[in-house]
Amino acid sequence: MNNASMKLIGSVGILVSAGAASTVACASPYLGIVADYIDNGGAIAGDTYRLYAELEAGARVDAVYGNSSHELMIDVDGGSFVQSSYGGNTSQDINPAFFPIVGSLQWESFVTIGLLDNSGGNALNNVGIDWSSFEAGGALTTDNGTWFVTPSDAQGDEVGGRVLLGQFTITAGASLVGQISMQGKDANGATWQANSVSWVPAPGALALITLAGLAGSRRRR
Repeated sequence: MNNASMKLIGSVGILVSAGAASTVACASPYLGIVADYIDNGGAIAGDTYRLYAELEAGARVDAVYGNSSHELMIDVDGGSFVQSSYGGNTSQDINPAFFPIVGSLQWESFVTIGLLDNSGGNALNNVGIDWSSFEAGGALTTDNGTWFVTPSDAQGDEVGGRVLLGQFTITAGASLVGQISMQGKDANGATWQANSVSWVPAPGALALITLAGLAGSRRRR
């Protein structure tokens, strides 16, 4: 159960450099979106997932956004987000110096591009997002907001064909659901977009453990 995952079912756009004088069409390097189950060792109550964009080699993510045409929504089906009172909404709020003191902080629910905490020259910014629902364990939504890095920030680059977009701890047995839009650059520097991409919710970690247990008991009969 190290990699319980949720796979892409959304649509993919291809173009447009925001603010550019001309539109550059390109074959998108965007391959999909996946949420991996991460064992949090019981340091926080709930199931932890890390959400990744899967990209071709040399590509990057510069922004995750929602707008009037493509609303961003990340939510929990059958539960809520689990939040640490010592953390925050983005990876800029996660200070690894406090991990030995507050174990739950390492498993806080937050959004990001590329980095798990505020070390390593994290240059993440955000604008236009009302975080109040997310802070209280509810849905993260926006139709006019984004979290982003600049194209010169190395944290947006794919590593092993992936870019981390967020870590989410949710109540045990629930499912992480939602849709997001993204913009970035391909290996040649052309801009790509993927609009309203979503993922199929996998069973919660507890359900997977139960299924594995049932399978084992059947084999022993």
